[in-house]
Amino acid sequence: MQTAVQHLPAHLVHQYPRQSLSSANRNANGLPTPPVASRKRKRAHQYTVSYSEVHEVDSQGRLREVIVIEDTPPPPTASPATTTHTNGYSASYQPPALSASGRVTRARAAAEAQAMSSSSSSTAAAVLPAPAAKKRKRENGDDAGTITRRAPPTSQLAVAQPVATAPTWPVTVPAPIADASKAPNPCDDKEGHYIIVPDDIIYKRYRTVRLLGQGTFGKVVEAVDIETGRRVAIKIIRAIQKYRDASKIEVRVLQRLKERDPLNRHKCIHLLHWFDHRNHICLVSELLGICVYDFLKENEFAPFPRHHIQSFARQLLGSVAFLHDLHLIHTDLKPENILLVHNDYRVVQIPGTGKRNSQPRPKRLLESTDIRLIDFGSATFQEEYHSTVVSTRHYRAPEIILGLGWSYPCDAFSLGCILVEFYTGVALFQTHDNLEHLAMMEMVMGKMPDRFARAGARSKPEFFKEGNKLDWPKPKSTTRQSKKEVRATRSLQEIIPQTDPINRQFLDLVRKLLAFDPAQRITVKEALQHPYFLQAISAEY
Repeated sequence: MQTAVQHLPAHLVHQYPRQSLSSANRNANGLPTPPVASRKRKRAHQYTVSYSEVHEVDSQGRLREVIVIEDTPPPPTASPATTTHTNGYSASYQPPALSASGRVTRARAAAEAQAMSSSSSSTAAAVLPAPAAKKRKRENGDDAGTITRRAPPTSQLAVAQPVATAPTWPVTVPAPIADASKAPNPCDDKEGHYIIVPDDIIYKRYRTVRLLGQGTFGKVVEAVDIETGRRVAIKIIRAIQKYRDASKIEVRVLQRLKERDPLNRHKCIHLLHWFDHRNHICLVSELLGICVYDFLKENEFAPFPRHHIQSFARQLLGSVAFLHDLHLIHTDLKPENILLVHNDYRVVQIPGTGKRNSQPRPKRLLESTDIRLIDFGSATFQEEYHSTVVSTRHYRAPEIILGLGWSYPCDAFSLGCILVEFYTGVALFQTHDNLEHLAMMEMVMGKMPDRFARAGARSKPEFFKEGNKLDWPKPKSTTRQSKKEVRATRSLQEIIPQTDPINRQFLDLVRKLLAFDPAQRITVKEALQHPYFLQAISAEY
């Protein structure tokens, strides 16, 4: 296999000189994944996630298998904030209906999980109805293969439709084979996910309580530490070798973070314990609240108050600055990877808008804005190998799309997208096409600087026309819907009106975080010193 290696132009390494860059031909193979419910963002159809396996060769000639995920599905978090309305369970988790025997056996759960994974997608859709999709757009052929965004609650996934009497299922121990990750395991489903059963004992220490969520790399469960009585979260990695290998890299990163910040002043998730249980790498961490995206969704995508946005911004910039000091790049910053420490909120009535006699509507306001940054499975040390494509699509920096290499500034760009989303309630860039994405960026941020456009035209000439101008819309391939979406995209000045000094400073900060050229983009350390954080913002709705 031949590999084309591109070096970052000199002007892009002015601020971050140790840039690693490589790219290679892709050989995409679709991977089977369990059916999950659609994710809400903007459109009325089902949202999907694209991913592919890419073989890349680094500068030393070593072949690497990289999993490129267009939108990494986060675990759909159960919300303790709503437990009082569902007899002790959250709205996203309902207690399983037990059979006459009163117990859920692993054999039955395994059989039902196998039946679900072998059923067709149409049947799964009939059994597990997905909520109406909202707030994000369907992937349109970015990479080979698709998986849907959200997993069903554990009551539907592991113990769906229990029968009145439980048959006896033989459990056999498989003979040893060369690759243990491929051995049949009575505790796993066909995709290598660990089958979650309430009151299961993991590693002779942790008693499972409920499934909190499921993603591409595994499941997250709530459990009780039998030794201490403390409730924890356990991330259980799929029993597939490539995911096991990736999880060991995440363990190394988490251990470094805890070693350098034992008191957790920088608000990154802390690893309490990790172990290998029945061929599943398990990562134990503190049990936190729901992710910020889920809070937005449950709050009907209402924007956060400005004083909450300022608090979130200060914490996030501090967390990412800490990572960058350790020569780490997170590469997957997004609201799904930001957890609330506490779910407590109060409800206020907001005056209706749009109609003269519109009724007030309820809005949730957080009691605490304390957060934790999570999911370091894609974190990369600056001096180590850099995959060609990183970041979830909606938060991906332009230098990644244009194949110009990436470094610390890609995290700053993602933070800029996140802060705008906090201000509006919806994602800034609603697309899954590279050229359309770049066109939207120009609508939001203005035209690309000439120097950056020239570098992009050399790397991705198919996106540009004469004069280093973005070649959009293309006369024959750009659809009417794409033109409509791009032209409807507002500029930053329209999104954040300069009505007072607070908005003016916020707009200036976001504009500097979203600069096209990474060499001109503000660093997270510089952003922490921005005058925006000197503004006293009173409590508001």
